[in-house]
Amino acid sequence: MSPEPPAQPDRKGNDRELRRGSLELAILHLLSSGEAYGYEIVSKLTARTNGALEITDGTLYPVLYRLERAGFVNVRWETPGRGVPRKYYDLTETGRAELARLTREWTMFAKAMTDLLRSEEEPT
Repeated sequence: MSPEPPAQPDRKGNDRELRRGSLELAILHLLSSGEAYGYEIVSKLTARTNGALEITDGTLYPVLYRLERAGFVNVRWETPGRGVPRKYYDLTETGRAELARLTREWTMFAKAMTDLLRSEEEPT
């Protein structure tokens, strides 16, 4: 009987965790240029990341609700003529401060990972 091959890491789970950790930053960044409604945010996120951060409404709205509860976004409803009501999200001053903080954290993290991946492993 041959031994079983080693278990492969759950790549989808890792991808999901990495996305979850970066979505608040991505959404706050998109809203920094002006208000947007849900579908617009999903479309911009997909387009600006060439599909790498493609998400669904089911992923977006819980993040938006967290941002709203934290005071990082304001919400307003608008009903276009003959249209469906849309909920627009806009960054607050507190949200801009949080965006700056998250951007600094992400930049430091990305630099550290880049340095690590470019470094040669030293012999022990």
